[in-house]
Amino acid sequence: MISLTWEQINAWRMKRQYLAGRAERKQRLEVVSRLTGLHAQLMSAAGLALHARVEGLQPDDVEEDLWQKRSLVKTWLMRGTLHLVRADELPLFSTALNASVADFYRRPSWLKYHQVSAAEVEAILDGVRETLGEKGMTREELAEKLAAHAGSPRLRELLLSGWGALLKPAALAGEICFGPNQGQNVTFVHPERWLGGWEPVDPQQAVVEVLRRYLNAYGPSSMDEFGRWWGVDPAKAKKLFKALGDEVEAVEVEGWPAWALASSLEEMAAAQPGKCVRLLPFFDQYTIAVARHSQYLLPAAYKERVYRTQGWIAPVVLVNGRMAGVWEHEKQRTQVLVKVELFEAVSKAVKTEIEAEAQRIGEFLGAEAQVAGLS
Repeated sequence: MISLTWEQINAWRMKRQYLAGRAERKQRLEVVSRLTGLHAQLMSAAGLALHARVEGLQPDDVEEDLWQKRSLVKTWLMRGTLHLVRADELPLFSTALNASVADFYRRPSWLKYHQVSAAEVEAILDGVRETLGEKGMTREELAEKLAAHAGSPRLRELLLSGWGALLKPAALAGEICFGPNQGQNVTFVHPERWLGGWEPVDPQQAVVEVLRRYLNAYGPSSMDEFGRWWGVDPAKAKKLFKALGDEVEAVEVEGWPAWALASSLEEMAAAQPGKCVRLLPFFDQYTIAVARHSQYLLPAAYKERVYRTQGWIAPVVLVNGRMAGVWEHEKQRTQVLVKVELFEAVSKAVKTEIEAEAQRIGEFLGAEAQVAGLS
């Protein structure tokens, strides 16, 4: 078994995720692809996650890629949460998820919790397929149409409540994604009609390809960690790792057993730790995917400061791949106030880098940054 150090892994991950060296603005879709999408529960955070990795990113780039160029698409994907992915890769992710986790939305416990029957779920899915087109439809308009299609008036209120849970099976099936807002109202469109096509993907090959991409950016990983990230139980995760065969090898990272792509091992072993400070936003892909149990990456005493209740993942101060603190920002009239809370003492050079990153965020948001908490 190959032995690696956390310093090597951090250096490799930071490079693979465009944190150690930022991409050019014209490469931003490549960044989204490498990261297997951007978490988009907060759209502002998705923009900051990309900004942390792309030099020269403009505030309107993400919106333009979503609604004008249609090179990005927003929908429910991993773990049933909102993501932005490359439009040409949506068939891969939705097909893979539909093949591996669609049964979750037919479980009696899920149906009971959301007060629907299996037949109603299928009626919603069928209605979405028939109703949505290229023109955006508001949630209220869609709820009216789906309730009428299902012949169940009560579905209207259920579809208008909560966080869109009843639409998630349709998202996994590739039948719904978000369209441009109408004022304060979100809209929905049909992906194939909105994007102008849909390239079919073999379901089993799609799931294995997603695992391959995950390891290519976030490895090494245990089977359990991949299962948590993807949203499947350990037994399913184990089958997927087996399906990769000789493409994966067992490794040991300072006593932690994991798996990595065989093709990445030479680069991992040669990775040289460097000096790198970044301010990562809420729900950053780096923070979501790392091994949460590792004391090296995040001491246990501070875990609840980062991985908060109800699934919230805090913005982190990343120093050479380790989570050294949390931060928040508030946009005011003429400035952006950036408040930093460090978990441990850092050098003056690191503080200078934190201030520089804060100023960079301020420029992106169109205001001068004022930093608090470093004295």
